Amino acid sequence: MTHAITAGTGLDEAARALLYTEARTANSFAPTPVSDEELAQIWELARWAPTAANTQPLRVLFVRTDEGRARLVEHMNEGNKAKTASAPAVAVLAVDPRFHDHIPALLPFRPELRDVFEANEPMRKQTGDFNAALQAGYFILAVRSLGLAAGPMAGFDADGLDKEFFPDGQWHSTLVVNIGHPGENPWFDRLPRLDPEESVSWA
Repeated sequence: MTHAITAGTGLDEAARALLYTEARTANSFAPTPVSDEELAQIWELARWAPTAANTQPLRVLFVRTDEGRARLVEHMNEGNKAKTASAPAVAVLAVDPRFHDHIPALLPFRPELRDVFEANEPMRKQTGDFNAALQAGYFILAVRSLGLAAGPMAGFDADGLDKEFFPDGQWHSTLVVNIGHPGENPWFDRLPRLDPEESVSWA
């Protein structure tokens, strides 16, 4: 059974703080485990958010074993190695360049869109990259919504990581997200944000 969200329904102040105003990027993690069930919940939340034509190009590799983490750390930039090694779980977010093969199932009223993407590689890449980036944002919010800390990083050798974990070339990594509970001194000083006067206009 589905439950419609009625107009006017919103998160309370504590929930908004958890997701946005008080949320921080963690740089160290406690040894508290993150269960496979929690990781599955993260994706169960993130997968429902919107993408263009319901294309859903994001793919996720959850790294949660010592052996997998050691392989991953080898491809992280030097400044990201220690924090990734300390995280109880890590998600490698990737784009599936063949995302359009799923369009007949995901957009059943326009299955011909698969062939449109197949014939137009630049449009296919732009759509995949942009919508996977959208989904990465949803993913981070899903992590936070479960009371976990997220540490997203773009500092890694993408080619090396792809050869290590996606040797068939099926997926291409775009972001690595450490997941866990904050450790000792996990936060850097909060950086400023642009004032609305500098970033918002009205028409």
